[in-house]
Amino acid sequence: MEHDQDCKEHELPPGSESDVTTAPRGHLKKPMFLEFRSGKGFIIAVVAVAVFTDVFLYGLIVPVFPFSLEDRVGVSSDSVQKWVSVLLAVYGVGLLVGSPVCGYIADRTTSRRAPFMAGLVTLAGSTVMLCIGSNITVLVIGRLLQGISAAVVWTVGLALLVDTVGQDEVGESMGVVAVAMSLGIFVAPLLGGVVYEKGGYYAVFAMAFGLIGVDIVLRLIVIEKKTAQKYMDPEEEAAGDPAVPADLERSDQGTVLPDSVEERERGDQPDSSPEELSKIRLFLRRMPPVITLLGHPRLLVALWATLMQAVLTTSFETTVPLHVHDTFGFGPTGAGLMFIALIVPSFFAPLIGKMCDRYGPRLFATGGFILLTPFLILLRLPDKNEVGQIVLFCALLALAGAALALVMAPVMAEITLVVRDLESKRPGRFGPNGAYGQAYSLFNVAFAGGSVVGPLLAGLLNDAVGWKTVTLVLGLLSLFAAFPTFIYTGGLMTKENLKRLKISRSTRAV
Repeated sequence: MEHDQDCKEHELPPGSESDVTTAPRGHLKKPMFLEFRSGKGFIIAVVAVAVFTDVFLYGLIVPVFPFSLEDRVGVSSDSVQKWVSVLLAVYGVGLLVGSPVCGYIADRTTSRRAPFMAGLVTLAGSTVMLCIGSNITVLVIGRLLQGISAAVVWTVGLALLVDTVGQDEVGESMGVVAVAMSLGIFVAPLLGGVVYEKGGYYAVFAMAFGLIGVDIVLRLIVIEKKTAQKYMDPEEEAAGDPAVPADLERSDQGTVLPDSVEERERGDQPDSSPEELSKIRLFLRRMPPVITLLGHPRLLVALWATLMQAVLTTSFETTVPLHVHDTFGFGPTGAGLMFIALIVPSFFAPLIGKMCDRYGPRLFATGGFILLTPFLILLRLPDKNEVGQIVLFCALLALAGAALALVMAPVMAEITLVVRDLESKRPGRFGPNGAYGQAYSLFNVAFAGGSVVGPLLAGLLNDAVGWKTVTLVLGLLSLFAAFPTFIYTGGLMTKENLKRLKISRSTRAV
């Protein structure tokens, strides 16, 4: 709850939970700049900065570890590679273990803000440990805590975002998050290497703590939309735009209701007796939300698409620097600059998300995977240290980045749409706070899994059979990912659902 609210009229201590829950609406003194602090644009910006901070701090110190382990910790040169791998893996462990727990907590608390702040405290503590750590145990614990803090950001942060925006703007807002994620993934290693080379070890962490400071300020001043509504008069609340539209019974934009076969499998058969239906519904309500979510094919396909997206994205991180070094003679800075070609197309993610809100996620996610296939395979062509070959390689990287941008926002939005479709068919099945935290914890697990598989797959293939085979395998993986994405994204591809989707689009066009 907000600590700056004034409730003298009710003789209650400021900031207490009962201030907001028991006092009549419109009689609480509004915090300063309430409308701005609880506005959609500001909350989207806060979540995007949180995502960028998390991803940036993960990648910032990756190029520093090989040097700091030997110079500061005293690890022998023969063991540096082993401990770098351990530190990367420990982060993944924290992310994988923390995500389901954080998602469950997020959906069981009355406020997203408290766990959101707890994640930031964990991130700050982990960064301090990595900064001052002079033995391997402290570094391992620091990376573990960093992974747990990432779990908080991706579950609670995205759930807060979904709470804030209307269902017609989910794709656009996820596009903003996709931009922040792409920037963090590709910019952090570049800046980490350059700053370490020019300014030294502590200069890298000075940059990290500066970014954490900005994140702290933003998270402290943000006000959740549902909290802000408690300060408003009923007339003001009715005039404002609610976070969740009232017509939740309709299908989400670009989504369609499940066909009759799927409904019958869930126990909604018209031939079932009322007693049987009651038992089935009671059983479903008692199941943990995460089990219900994992039983839904649409969500499983969205998680599969997330996994494949992460595999393809992180494969670039592993193989491109080494390839451009061997082929074009680029050093660390030059290799890092090559990633600009991948980053620039990600700035179109909000526009892609907005179009996804209008036309549905199926076309964009599927098209992204299909377009990515030839661009990945053609990356084998530039093989000489010539200007024309370097330009061609950059152009292909940019086209691959554009195809990835087509996938990111629609897949993230699809997870929200799945939860809302399930909730609209059985209101209250996931409790008063829904299951967005747990849904995005699964997203987090899938992305973390892809982040582990991608570097290992691409790195091992590159060592064993070379760059050209890597590009072929990655291209075929992208094509393979397109098939289930096309069939299930936005609803199972059936004639009945296609007809409903066509009618829905025609209605919106009018």
